[in-house]
Amino acid sequence: MASAAFQRIQYFLLHEMRMSHIYQPVMIREMLQGDGKASETQIARALLAEDRSQIEYYEQITKNMVGRVLVKNRRIATKEKNIYALVGVDDLSVPEVTSLIETCDQKIRAFVQTRGDAIWSHRKKSAGYISGTIRYEVLKRAKFRCEPCGIIR
Repeated sequence: MASAAFQRIQYFLLHEMRMSHIYQPVMIREMLQGDGKASETQIARALLAEDRSQIEYYEQITKNMVGRVLVKNRRIATKEKNIYALVGVDDLSVPEVTSLIETCDQKIRAFVQTRGDAIWSHRKKSAGYISGTIRYEVLKRAKFRCEPCGIIR
């Protein structure tokens, strides 16, 4: 026989929950996966993992900015279709890979420490939700490119 807690949560999910977005089931799932608890940051990361628009945004950043630099300008990586590969990675030992990952982590930490929250300020300028109609009109005016970075939307 199912516990009272299971029955209550299951009933809520199936019959009481009103959804205008995926937020509630994502939050409940995250708490269930954390033995009933989750921090705001954990829940925010779970929501982000489900947010297709954010994934598409960073796919464009990858393709049009960082990917281009690493493939065409620096030639440290190659690209075939939508797959990037580091040049010479097959020649690296496990300790070398571990060391390079740590170097990447150190570079990230140093950059964040030097620049602080300013590196994400462009993401905080929004005053909140923007309706699809307004977003469409702004993108149309900008010829469907992000005005600050030039990404095609």
